[in-house]
Amino acid sequence: MKKTFVIALYSLLLSAPAMAAPEKYNIEETHTQASFTVSHLGFSYPMGIFRKTTGSFVFDAENPEASSVEATVDVSSIDMGTEAWDKHMKSADFFNIEKFPSMTFKSTKITKMSNMTGLIEGDLTILGITKPVTLNVTYVGSGTHPYSKSHIAGFTAITDIKRSDFGMNYSLPAVGDDIAITLNVEGIRDPEIKTQP
Repeated sequence: MKKTFVIALYSLLLSAPAMAAPEKYNIEETHTQASFTVSHLGFSYPMGIFRKTTGSFVFDAENPEASSVEATVDVSSIDMGTEAWDKHMKSADFFNIEKFPSMTFKSTKITKMSNMTGLIEGDLTILGITKPVTLNVTYVGSGTHPYSKSHIAGFTAITDIKRSDFGMNYSLPAVGDDIAITLNVEGIRDPEIKTQP
């Protein structure tokens, strides 16, 4: 009887589905963009895009609160649509890329709101000044890429900041203080990196 029980338990363990483990993803630059809009003289809300973002995130589907993200934005990759405007945004009036070539974000807390949404709290550093921000995140989806066969996961996040909080005061209030940020992120799962011991 005891032997039969042991065999049955062993068979059950073998057939039970494995619990999902935290997975690390490297940010895929080509399909990842950080964009923002800002008021221009109260007449329009032009958009700028940073076209180079690097970093990684850990996604735990079973326990989203255990996930994390770190990202670095190359400020020189800014694209405002015209060469003159790009040059001005890179100058000391705004992003001062000679002194501060990158912006960074590192998560400190993640809260699940629903099966598809959550809040990511973290530290955002711009112009050497670090401030806490909260991202409203939507899980877009994950699966096997039809061409590369890599496993992909994608998210969209939005937040609002005041540029003056980071010492960017040039041309206030003609150029708005409130900045609306949208992040579209794709990550490629790294099969070589284990996030559990």
